[in-house]
Amino acid sequence: MHERPPLDPADFAVEPMAQFDAWFDDARRAGQAEPEACALATVGGDGAPSLRMVLLRSHDARGFVFHTNYRSRKGLELASNPRAALTFYWRAVDRQVRIEGIALRVAAAESDAYFATRARDSRIGAIASPQSEVIAGRSDLEARYRDAAAAHEGRDVPRPPHWGGFRLAPESVEFWQAAPHRLHDRLRYRREAGGWRIERLAP
Repeated sequence: MHERPPLDPADFAVEPMAQFDAWFDDARRAGQAEPEACALATVGGDGAPSLRMVLLRSHDARGFVFHTNYRSRKGLELASNPRAALTFYWRAVDRQVRIEGIALRVAAAESDAYFATRARDSRIGAIASPQSEVIAGRSDLEARYRDAAAAHEGRDVPRPPHWGGFRLAPESVEFWQAAPHRLHDRLRYRREAGGWRIERLAP
């Protein structure tokens, strides 16, 4: 475990996104593998939670952006209930960030711009895969990929309308840092009218 001074709210940024930037950079410099990997929690219409790993593709003052098939389980769950949560765990620095808020689709132009940066094979895969649906077998998936590749041979692969980004706008962001004796540090930003309140939570 890294030995660090206790977290002090006085040292934290006024807004959580700036603090996230600082910790994200710390994790990257420490050699954390894929610091952009995070767990995304959604809730289905039956009230049952669902959790999976996604990759953060961008973030700014508006929130955290990830991409998916809008017809996938997470896409459908977010369409019916946009409340969601993200968790980043960076073992290289013994830190964790938990984010809760509302996830809504990004503008089509923003999804188009990101899709255009993906490798061609990945773009074809996004078209071919009926994400989260039951399929007959691996061979069925590979046949779908071959068909999609053939349909786009010699031309660009545009973003399909059922694929794109979500932006999770945070309502609370918690920064956790490991400390001796399991007296871990937890500082939470909570959105209030006109800004953010920072609170210390017991471990």
